Amino acid sequence: MMSLNEEQNLDHEKPSFYIGDKELLCNSCEESYPCMECCDDVSDYMDIDEVKQVIVGVCAMEKKSTSKPMTEILLRLNYFEYIKAIIFPEDVILNQPVEDWPSCDCLISFHSRGFPLEKALEYAELRKPYLLNNLEMQIDIQNRCRVYSILENEGIELPRYAICNRESPNPEEHDQLEEFDDYIEINGVVFNKPFVEKPISAEDHNIYIYYPTSTGGGCQKLFRKIGSRSSVYSGEARVRRQGSYIYEDFMPTDGTDVKVYTVGPEYAHAEARKSPALDGKVERDREGKEIRYPVILSNSEKLIARKVCNAFKQTVCGFDLLRANGKSYVCDVNGFSFVKNSAKYYDDCAKIIGNMILRQLAPSLHIPWEIPFQLDDPPIVPTTAGKMMELRCVVAVMRHGDRTPKQKMKMEVRHQGFFTLFEKYGGYKDGHAKLKKPRQLQEVLDLSRTLLLEIEAKNANPEIEILKGKLEQLKSVLEMYGHFSGINRKVQLKYQPKGRPRHSSSDDETPKDPSLVLILKWGGELTPAGRKQAEELGRKFRCEYAGIQGLGLLRLHSTYRHDLKIYASDEGRVQMTAAAFAKGLLALEGELTPILAQMVKSANTNGLLDDDCEASKFQSEVKNRLHELLQLDRDFTKEDCESINPSGALSVETALTFIRNPVKCCEHILKLVRQFNDDIRKKKEDPALKDTELYYRETWELMARRWGKLEKDFRSKDRFDISKIPDIYDCAKYDIQHNFSALNLDVLKELYTYSKYMADLVVPQEYGMTIAEKLAISQGICSPLLKKIRADLQSNVEVPEEENVNRLNPRYSHGVSSPGRHVRTRLYFTSESHIHSLLTMLRYGGLNNDDKDEQWGRAMEYVSRISELSYLTQIVIMAYEDTTKDPASHDRSDQFTLNDVRVLFQIVTL
Repeated sequence: MMSLNEEQNLDHEKPSFYIGDKELLCNSCEESYPCMECCDDVSDYMDIDEVKQVIVGVCAMEKKSTSKPMTEILLRLNYFEYIKAIIFPEDVILNQPVEDWPSCDCLISFHSRGFPLEKALEYAELRKPYLLNNLEMQIDIQNRCRVYSILENEGIELPRYAICNRESPNPEEHDQLEEFDDYIEINGVVFNKPFVEKPISAEDHNIYIYYPTSTGGGCQKLFRKIGSRSSVYSGEARVRRQGSYIYEDFMPTDGTDVKVYTVGPEYAHAEARKSPALDGKVERDREGKEIRYPVILSNSEKLIARKVCNAFKQTVCGFDLLRANGKSYVCDVNGFSFVKNSAKYYDDCAKIIGNMILRQLAPSLHIPWEIPFQLDDPPIVPTTAGKMMELRCVVAVMRHGDRTPKQKMKMEVRHQGFFTLFEKYGGYKDGHAKLKKPRQLQEVLDLSRTLLLEIEAKNANPEIEILKGKLEQLKSVLEMYGHFSGINRKVQLKYQPKGRPRHSSSDDETPKDPSLVLILKWGGELTPAGRKQAEELGRKFRCEYAGIQGLGLLRLHSTYRHDLKIYASDEGRVQMTAAAFAKGLLALEGELTPILAQMVKSANTNGLLDDDCEASKFQSEVKNRLHELLQLDRDFTKEDCESINPSGALSVETALTFIRNPVKCCEHILKLVRQFNDDIRKKKEDPALKDTELYYRETWELMARRWGKLEKDFRSKDRFDISKIPDIYDCAKYDIQHNFSALNLDVLKELYTYSKYMADLVVPQEYGMTIAEKLAISQGICSPLLKKIRADLQSNVEVPEEENVNRLNPRYSHGVSSPGRHVRTRLYFTSESHIHSLLTMLRYGGLNNDDKDEQWGRAMEYVSRISELSYLTQIVIMAYEDTTKDPASHDRSDQFTLNDVRVLFQIVTL
């Protein structure tokens, strides 16, 4: 017997949804129920102490039935006066006939590894209890093909998929799968990488994601969590050939998965977690539990939850949702599963299940229970942060990180082997063929090796012998790194029907046989230092631009109040910079390939970071005029300086002062290049330095060719090619940063200084000398990007209801200001041209007036002194809302106009 104090304590502990009391009262006379005066057929009722309880039996493996979520929910179910929950012992389930299992009125039973589902079906047929989750459908849930078929019948969006079934013992009846470098074909259906490979058996959690060679290749192997890992990256690029699999399109989800938990068709709890495919590291809190964040489902997603619950006849059901391309896709149905570590969910789940059971069974068991009255959830009213300025939008445009020098080599070839490759890869269709896939580059490498062996054996024809040096360079470049990643080297073949055009009047005009121009491009790839710097910048960025309550962007992203998208142009160095930055920004781990595939969107698909052809033509005219002005063999006059620098940029003035005579400066640069080449040749021929390690696996031979080409191309017939100045500076800066310990620093430092001042003049002025020219060129280059940035800022004025963003559920936002709002962050990674152009538009586009705004004037003077927009330069635009507007209105909405927004931009050069 309980004491009075114990009963009072029990009442105090009961949650707010508790239904039932110690004593029932008659509705008519308010006496103890049932009363003799008002109630008919008293014989139909038992004494209050003998009122029947609904026995709810939990039939599952012990690990599941005694888990913390199940324990918490059963504890709350037992608070219902008319419900008693019991757990079937695992030994009984496994070893006793179903006739000896405990009796129950309602059965909660679900499959997991080792559970005898067939026995549970027998028990249900024998005892006929009310089933919370249909048992027969749990057989279908174990087969991903059946799951997808059921989802399709319900009209639920799925990733595009195909089945490769190898279940038949007769191999001839197996589905046909053909595999290529970057795609597979299953029974005529093509899946380009990245794609997903899932075993048909839902019990097998070894899911692989295969990546294209353009992002590094290989695959991410997903598995059941082991400690703090849920996946691992592998260089394996071939699909599995044993077993049956579903292949489906990979859906870009910005690195998050949404897990939905239904409790009946009317209730769905949603949580987001870091995608296991991202870096494989499981985020855990201080208690070692996986970190998940509650999110709000849209109306369409709630409808999906209802359909899944009803279609699979599972009251308690979990499924995985992918938010991608503005839609929501179901990619897996897990069956019976609970939310972990959420008291709110435990309360809701027990309340719904308890009322559902009593609604179903109370009448037949003569239990005096009435459906309780429940208020709707209170409306959620957005609030402001209460601070003077609240961050609403961050837009950053960034240049890629440190890269290797870009290099190019051309040679005219007539060997049949090259024509065979040209035809094989569709060259005759367009007049050119681009070869950058690993298999294609391997074929070129094999051909170059064969030709060099023929030369060595003196079996080659004279045309091939002449090309020995270039064939050796082709071989050396393609052999670099020991593998092909597809993003750092490419070969192009161009068809010349009458041979390569002559370059001067002295060249032989006699028509020649058709030939191919082989163009080898390499370099320009992100260096290990560039990756490290981009990752470190990402870490600093998330704290530098603090959000509401001083929290960094990582916290905003963690609470899903952060609407983040990352765009990058198609160059490999730009995409890898974006992936490394995202790794640091979001504290990810592992390789960059999975991060690149999931987090970084290609901006060139919609022309966002494409250049305008007309702007390029206009820029060429400006370059020609500038290059002519720099061919003057005299000291700059005042008129020369005004012609070259009409806008009065302070950094250009400084460069003009140092250069004085452009021709004499170029002659000195050429002299230094020759000295430096002599030093490289000596080191190359020195046996003691043969094994010296140069940066990023470059050899003395490749370095000599890199600088030798610059020496050869810089001057032709007493005229300097000014367009080579940026290349000379680029190489000098690269070697002084990365190869300083192996080179003559005195010559290199002087070469770096002179080439830098020339580059400080040439590079910015190639984007226009007058303000009008600068604006015209810049507008042509970055108009799409400017429009997108404007839309990013404008979207915070009024976010459309249908916009698909991850947002924090305000119910779970204790201590968080304005939980109904989110910060929009857009990061654009691009090349130097867009940085120059955007800065020009901000500087000269009438955004502000230097005379009227003293702070803006000082900022523009600072910009004028910047001599170089180097690697990882960032232009950051931040929009703030002034929350002090109209303080008398306590229930004003969070909508604001552009008049309430302060837009700041910051230029950071590294």
